[in-house]
This record gives sequence, C-alpha cells and structure tokens, in this order.
Amino acid sequence: MPQGHIAEIVGERPVRAVAPVWHAWARHWLVLLCAALIAVPTMISVARESWSTEQGAHGPIVLATGIWLVGLLRKQVGPLVRPGSLPLTIAILVPLLAIYVIARITTTLELEGFALYGSLVTLFYGVCGPRALRLLWFPILYFAFLFPPPDSLVATITQPLKLLISQAAVELLHVFGLPIARQGVMIQVDQYDILVAAACAGLNSIISLSAIGLFYIYVRHNANWRYALLLMIAIVPVAILANFVRVLLLILITYYAGDAYAQGFLHGFAGMVMFAVALLGIFGIDRLAQPLRRRLSHAGDA
Repeated sequence: MPQGHIAEIVGERPVRAVAPVWHAWARHWLVLLCAALIAVPTMISVARESWSTEQGAHGPIVLATGIWLVGLLRKQVGPLVRPGSLPLTIAILVPLLAIYVIARITTTLELEGFALYGSLVTLFYGVCGPRALRLLWFPILYFAFLFPPPDSLVATITQPLKLLISQAAVELLHVFGLPIARQGVMIQVDQYDILVAAACAGLNSIISLSAIGLFYIYVRHNANWRYALLLMIAIVPVAILANFVRVLLLILITYYAGDAYAQGFLHGFAGMVMFAVALLGIFGIDRLAQPLRRRLSHAGDA
C-alpha cells in the first residue's frame, strides 16, 4: 500500500497539513495582540492631546484612509508574506521598545509616538518580511503623520516663518494706510495685540496638506514618483501663502470688528477656509501641470 495512503488512514496527513498553518496563524495573532497592547494606550493619548487640536486634526483622516489603503492591498500582500530576519528584527526592536518605555514613563508623547511607529514597522518586517514591507511602503510612510512632530522642531521651523508672515502682513497693510505696528511676531492693532503663533505660521498646514496631498498623489499618480515629488514641493509655498492670507484676515477682523470676533468663531473658521483654499490650490496645480506629468511619465518609461 502506498505510503501516502497509509498516512491518510492513520491521520498523519491532516496533522502535517494543518499544524504549520495553525502555528503560523497563532504566531501572527500573538504578535498582533502584543502590538495592540503597546499601541492602544499611546494612540489614545495622541488622539486626546493632538487630534483634538488644529495641529493634529488630520490624524483621524490619515488613520481611516491608511486602513482603507491597506485593505485594498491585502490580497497582493498575502502571497509575499515571508518572515524577516529574526536577529535583525530583535536588534532594531529592543532599543526602540526601550525608548518607548522611557518616553511613556516621562510622558514625552512625541518621542513615544515615533518609538511606537518604529516598533510596529519592525514587527511587521519580522512577521511579514521585506517583500510585503516594500509593497506597503506608502501606507507605512503615510501612518507616520498620525503622530505630532517634536515641539523643538516646530519651534525651530516656525520662528522664521512667523517673523516673515507678520512682517509681510504689516508692510502690505501699511500700503493701504492702516495703523498697524509690529514687534517681533506680535502685531499691534489699535489697543489689541495679535500673536502670530505656530498655528498661523504655516507648519501645521504644511504637515496637514502634506498628509492629504500624499494620499491624493498616491491614489492619482502612483506610478509617477518624479511628478509626485514636484507636487509635494509645491505644497510648501501654497501652505505659507494660505496662512499669510489668514493672518491678513485676522488683522482686518480685529481692526474693523474687534478682538472678540477675531479670537472667537471667526478665528477657527478662517483657518478652515484657508486650509480648504490651499487644498484646492494643490488640486489646481495638479490640473495645470498635467502636460509636465505626461513628459515626466514618458521620460520615466524611456
């Protein structure tokens, strides 16, 4: 009697076929459970402290659209799943987890978030391997926008932008004869003082527009990375210009209606309007630059 037939009679064949699959699924679910145990507390803190503010309002959008992208690619990822190098995974994961624990204890949310991000990417590499990692490169990069940037980085970048925007706004309004003065990033309008803060300096809009712009570029122009890079570069001046107009509006509202109106509902409304205008500006630039996109596509094909 053939050996395969004997194995089927005594029940060895089902065990050999099912056990490795069962062990693989058990390992994956165990890793997923461990990842959830460290990710959920941090994500709750990020949602409470960052996503509820103007600076991190794009976070829920990034999370929802990122999960949607992973869902679209899940069938392509399946055949590529092969465990990555275990020594490499451990060598990267251990220091990242140490940084995560220290940041968690010291309540340094920015460091905690990016240590968590690096740990999860490393875990994904260890479980699914480099080929799956390469296929999901964009959702992985996109998820980095879930976490707030370090305050020191924000302060360093926004300070010259705040000075530039406040100076340009005051000089422009002087042309029209408005009695506006400036001292650093503080703008004096009659008896009121307007502080050009980080929210009005462009960095927050650059981060939010970059996140949404990246998603738009990937979905619409996935195969053309040269054009995508050019479009991403265009986001920076668009965001700065939009925030310059926002500061002008706040100064005019303060001058003609008073500080109570400028710091109330109209302050947030001006921010939303300027963000929408900047986003439409990115779409408009993309529309106007279609001939350039075609030439870059042909150059890439060549």
